[in-house]
Amino acid sequence: MKSNKTRPTINKVSLSINQLKSEQKRKDSQVLIDLMSKITNEVPVIWGTSINGFGSYQYKYKSGREGDWFLTGFSPRKNAMSTYLMCDLEHKDLNFDGLGKYKKSQGCLYLKKNDDIDLNVLGKIIQDSITIIKKIYS
Repeated sequence: MKSNKTRPTINKVSLSINQLKSEQKRKDSQVLIDLMSKITNEVPVIWGTSINGFGSYQYKYKSGREGDWFLTGFSPRKNAMSTYLMCDLEHKDLNFDGLGKYKKSQGCLYLKKNDDIDLNVLGKIIQDSITIIKKIYS
């Protein structure tokens, strides 16, 4: 069975954040680190080259594919902060009302800057996503 390309590394989160060229991205990243650490009660770990992941769980799909993944995380990308949640952001138990400006794909929220969103609403979305993951994979 093929293994995930994106895995935890020993790279330092602080170095990763400090290397960001944009001061706004550095500040927003620190706020997200604090928020996700508080919600998960975990310290961030760099997954792959640039994802700050918090906690982990084991998944197994009906296809037989299995692996480890982080409960939540983010990556400060050039155009937006990619915020990783569960694989299905259309899940009926996730509510994005009041979040502010964002775009989403199947499993990511794309946030330009923290000033565009309500961090309390984001925290609730992250917590709800983790709750769903734990129900599915426990």
